[in-house]
Amino acid sequence: MNVRSVLPIAALTFILAAHAAPATAIDFVQQVAPILRDHCLRCHGETEPGGELSLATSADLVELAYVVPGQPRDSSLLDAITAAPSERPAMPKESPPLSAEQIDVIRNWIEAGAPWPAGFVLQQESKADAAWWSLQPLAPVEPPPAAYPQSGHPIDRFIHARLRTNGLRPSPPADRRTLIRRLSFDLLGLPPTPAAVKAFLADDDLQAYGKLVDRLLESPHFGERRARHWLDIAHYGDTHGFERDQRRDHAWPYRDYLIRAFNRDKPYDRFLREQIAGDVIAPHDPDSVVATGFLAAGPWDYVGQVEAKNPALNRASRALDLDDMVTQVMTTTLAMTANCARCHDHKLDPITQDEYYQLVAVFAGLRRGDRDVSQSARQEYEATQRRLQSALEATASQIGRLERTAVDLADIVGGGGGFGTGRRGSGLDVRDGRPRSESLGALDRVEPGNYSPCDNPFVDGVFVPGANRTVISSSGLTVSGLPANGGMAWDLIRNGPVTSQFSTRWGGIDFAGEGNAMIGLHANAGITFDVRAIRDAVWPVRPGAAGQTTLHFSSVVGYGGRTEKPSAEFWIYRDGQRLAHQRIGRNDAVAIDVTLPPSTRFLTLISTDGGNGYGHDQISFGNPKLEPTTTSPPVAAEQVELARLREQYRRLQRQRENLGAPPVFFGVVPETPPVVHVLLRGNPETPGRPVLPGALGWKKETKTFGDSSLPEGLRRQHLVDWMLEEQRALAARVIVNRLWQWHFGRGIVSTPSDFGYGGARPTHPELLDWLAARLIANHWSLKSIDRLIVTSETYRQTSQVEQAQPSGDAQNPREVDTDNRLLWRMNVRRLEAEAVRDAVLAVAGTLNRTMYGPGYRDFDYQEAYAPIYSYKTADTPSLWRRSVYRFIVRTTPPHFMTALDCPDPANLTPRRNVTTTAIQSLTMFNNGFMLQQAEHWAARLARENSEPDAQVRRAFWLAFGRPPGADEFRLARPFVDDQGLSHLCRTLFNANEFLYID
Repeated sequence: MNVRSVLPIAALTFILAAHAAPATAIDFVQQVAPILRDHCLRCHGETEPGGELSLATSADLVELAYVVPGQPRDSSLLDAITAAPSERPAMPKESPPLSAEQIDVIRNWIEAGAPWPAGFVLQQESKADAAWWSLQPLAPVEPPPAAYPQSGHPIDRFIHARLRTNGLRPSPPADRRTLIRRLSFDLLGLPPTPAAVKAFLADDDLQAYGKLVDRLLESPHFGERRARHWLDIAHYGDTHGFERDQRRDHAWPYRDYLIRAFNRDKPYDRFLREQIAGDVIAPHDPDSVVATGFLAAGPWDYVGQVEAKNPALNRASRALDLDDMVTQVMTTTLAMTANCARCHDHKLDPITQDEYYQLVAVFAGLRRGDRDVSQSARQEYEATQRRLQSALEATASQIGRLERTAVDLADIVGGGGGFGTGRRGSGLDVRDGRPRSESLGALDRVEPGNYSPCDNPFVDGVFVPGANRTVISSSGLTVSGLPANGGMAWDLIRNGPVTSQFSTRWGGIDFAGEGNAMIGLHANAGITFDVRAIRDAVWPVRPGAAGQTTLHFSSVVGYGGRTEKPSAEFWIYRDGQRLAHQRIGRNDAVAIDVTLPPSTRFLTLISTDGGNGYGHDQISFGNPKLEPTTTSPPVAAEQVELARLREQYRRLQRQRENLGAPPVFFGVVPETPPVVHVLLRGNPETPGRPVLPGALGWKKETKTFGDSSLPEGLRRQHLVDWMLEEQRALAARVIVNRLWQWHFGRGIVSTPSDFGYGGARPTHPELLDWLAARLIANHWSLKSIDRLIVTSETYRQTSQVEQAQPSGDAQNPREVDTDNRLLWRMNVRRLEAEAVRDAVLAVAGTLNRTMYGPGYRDFDYQEAYAPIYSYKTADTPSLWRRSVYRFIVRTTPPHFMTALDCPDPANLTPRRNVTTTAIQSLTMFNNGFMLQQAEHWAARLARENSEPDAQVRRAFWLAFGRPPGADEFRLARPFVDDQGLSHLCRTLFNANEFLYID
């Protein structure tokens, strides 16, 4: 019986001690619980209680008065399960009525006070248990004796044995033209060239087919083809998905890892270890680290996990994020739907709810985000950057002093020294003074009046102005009289406009344009510059000089929001003394020119929200400059020094520009794992008992990896060890079944990501185990299984039904095995969307075979709260790369690919849907991409041969790998004269023979 304790002891327990127990004591667990579970729980379970009554716990029974403890006559439960002798009781509806003995047990239990052990939950037993077929060790299988003379290949011996049992025979082999086309699309995703087809047809070597297989498996394009299959089950995308479908500009290294791994035939056990724990097992191997991009390949709710201020929404989004990781890992590697145990024990497979949350605990210390491929490379890069930045600032400062140049305060905000070394767009976080560059919106953890010093030597600190008296410097200097504000802040104080700034133009000048500068402040924010430090660094007192230099500060203050009516205020202070203050709107441009005598220590700039909320209060200081009141031109000696310094500055700039940033990728960022609790009914707001990181015990044992202090990385390492050691039979079965599916269109198990009770049963279980054992024996080489499959007679059969008709006493295979599950012939398959597009480019002669690197973007991108992706016709070579390199947008897929059944990357796709719709025909015939490529194909044909007859024959060879038949040529030749060569190309693109693999 499946009764488990999940709730606090005090919860959901009711025992009426005042009622005396009957003579025969009732054991709830042994007597009552089995009756409720076997007869009632199917309709009155925990997740979908029939009639709003759940019998999983005692709560509903009491609250809805179905049971009155100690009073059987007042308990409607008894009324529901009893009836007059000639009638059927109301309950149970879908099970036989309870026996008189069972009804007596329920009556006695109620009379005893209806005791229900504290925290126990009733759950149905799963349909499968540890004896389920996929959970067993690999059977020591040998291929059966040959059923037919040609059955020498071990795979054929398994397949033919089943055929013979069902009165069927294998089909004859396909012709060579069909085989090379089938193999080329199967292994490369590209059509064979006419030259390759002709060479294969002319090759009389008995090993010609085997050599062809070897060549294709060694092609670099093999990895591109196989990687696309894997990306489906990883639901990879180059954007986050959800409401704010933001770009992931560094997701592509994971895709490139897959291509390299498949090309190198990386052992599958190593392949899995790297994708789940590569950064732990080989932290200094870039490939191994990048492989963990697998864990972050799926969609990610930026709003729910980052922008939302509701903690409950954050928790819900985080729970879904971890569920995605668990689901992807378990379905991909072991084909087990552990995610079905999120709310309750798995109803079909032997997986408990506790075990689901043990898996969650394995990944609970991971967050998605950009991370370095190499930490040492990052450290070296940053050290070099700091050295070059320091040298540039020192050199720029010397140049500025000799040229008597004004100091740019915006440049200082961007991390520079005031002479152009700061980074545009960078700034300071008003909450803590730290330099940052990312785009931010509304800030959390804002503390008005809290002053934060900065590490920048020229910036004393930053703050959010408070009510009444506000500290504005590290020396304790304060100002008063600032207006009350909403206490909120937005974005950074930036060298440039703030995030979402409406305009950077006022007074006829675009201060974000070339030759100008600006400090962007979004109310409410303040910054204090250390004027003394700037003066001492740039204009030190020269020997014999009378004293320090008097400076003046100049700027043009403007408002960057939409509102024309003055709605925001700026304030300027010198050592706490107000120099300027004004309320401004969209049409205002206030010129500032104030004197800073030698005694000046601090200059403070403040933006406040004007008392109307901070929504549009974008104050900007255009061209904020500090410069001496009097200057003199450089003398001769200074001119020589200036020339040397300028060359030194240019040399340092070139070094910094050529300093390539260390590679990053979008993956998982480790952190200290929190304690994970079982979520009652899967609700993050009702946490139950804590669990330890662990795996699945199939209800035979508890499989945990250690206590809650186990480091994050070791959790993943233990999980993948468990997968490949204790569950190696299941892992091997799953991947060889996927290989079989990728070659035949359907796996031996037709549900490749569900080997549980809810999935399909294997059509050839012995063959599946034999292949899995061969994989392990061959050191997990996937190509060894590929080679076995494609060299079999089963794979090389014709797909033509007419050639597989029965002879003699043989049965009609179309009647015995309509779906061809026994493989009496090869399956005809339509090309996937990517293969269609790649074939079109290959035939047209426009395919760009450049491998690796960032994906091509066949869209125009517009930054917005929800980014806008507007697709355009791929009309340049950079957009003619193979489809595996496409930048995949989750919420806005391209119509061409979607029409051809390209899957939604928000979902795991173990097997693609294949539909036939009118939209597909229209897309293939009228889409702008197809029209352009038909023109390019026609131009190719014209370049290669000027004779129309030869052009027509060449077109058929390129499209189908064969010459046109007599009737085809008779129709095509005048068609070209009448409609043009591009229309013939367009027609051939739409032929079934082009779109389907025999």
